[in-house]
Amino acid sequence: MRASCLQENLSRGLSMVGRAVATRPTLPVLSHILVSSDESQLKLAATDLELFIVCRIGAKVEDEGAITVPARLFVDLINSLPPERIDLNLSDETLHLLCARNEADIKGIDAQEFPLLPGDRSDQHILLDPELLRQMIAQVVFAAATDESRPILTGVLASFEENTLTLAAADGFRLSVRQAKLAEPVGQPISVVIPAKALNELARISSDEEEPIGLYINPTRSQVLFHLQGDAGANKGRIFGVDLVSQLIEGNFVNYRQIVPTSHTTRTILNTEEFLKACKTANIFARSEANVVQLDIQPGDGLGSGTVQMTATSAEMGDSTGELDASVEGDPLTIRFNVRFLIDLLSVVESAQVVLETTNSGRPGIIKPLGSEEFVHVIMPMHLRPR
Repeated sequence: MRASCLQENLSRGLSMVGRAVATRPTLPVLSHILVSSDESQLKLAATDLELFIVCRIGAKVEDEGAITVPARLFVDLINSLPPERIDLNLSDETLHLLCARNEADIKGIDAQEFPLLPGDRSDQHILLDPELLRQMIAQVVFAAATDESRPILTGVLASFEENTLTLAAADGFRLSVRQAKLAEPVGQPISVVIPAKALNELARISSDEEEPIGLYINPTRSQVLFHLQGDAGANKGRIFGVDLVSQLIEGNFVNYRQIVPTSHTTRTILNTEEFLKACKTANIFARSEANVVQLDIQPGDGLGSGTVQMTATSAEMGDSTGELDASVEGDPLTIRFNVRFLIDLLSVVESAQVVLETTNSGRPGIIKPLGSEEFVHVIMPMHLRPR
């Protein structure tokens, strides 16, 4: 292989694929990045066998070839080079790099040992608005479980039905559900469970994407592929497309519709920013006491007025109390929540006000943006530990 490309383009491409490199590789080649030439492009790929990311950047190719190189070494080296042209020359599994006055030789592993890249995309695909998709991911993925004891809960349920996409994630203590309209209806309803890690990476690598993202699910429903068109020809870099392929999680997701309460006795409307700020203050004390925060909800004398008093108590450090103005309808209520869960949620709510619907201290509460049913979050209450 003999090829050349710009340092900034290669660096940007490596930032796209680098997070797919295995952290605890079962095979030495999984700690490597595949570098291969393809006509007028340089293809970069990395995988941990569950997640594949492939990125293509513009390059001048004289002779084609392929090699895998140690990921950390290669990324650190490229990022340290000046923003000049990089010449790559492959000989006997050693990649020679020349950039300005800098030269380096990197010993690699034969590209034949790298896992096979996913095949061609099928004709059946769904187009997703990138900005809306990033927002949807942010509003559900934090609720997915990190404990591998129930693998199905480490994923996000993606359901496509007619012209609606629904994402749902739950960890046994909270549930986030986000719906949105698709530009075009799907032919047949389909539901798959996508690992939360894959969606986090998709949101990261699509941060500058403006064109629709293509979603492809293979016929056996074992893999999902997201295709980003990139920004070829734009001033911010010559990325000629990025493919993210993830294994899907097998199994049946929880019936989240049964978890969402259908009634309430108290409805509280709060300013989102003020609520978030109060939660962060309470967390200073609550974090040493299982993150418990107590909400005392009181209707006011006048129509629609009321208050919410937020209290966090630490046996060793003291306590904190804050009061928020609120519009409260219904019965007074005292309920306790995990304040970290409240912070996670309120940080991704984009509306100025949120609605908290509750029934009693032992039943889950619902939080959603005021005036919208597209984003619903269910949170389980907490009980103080006996002293």
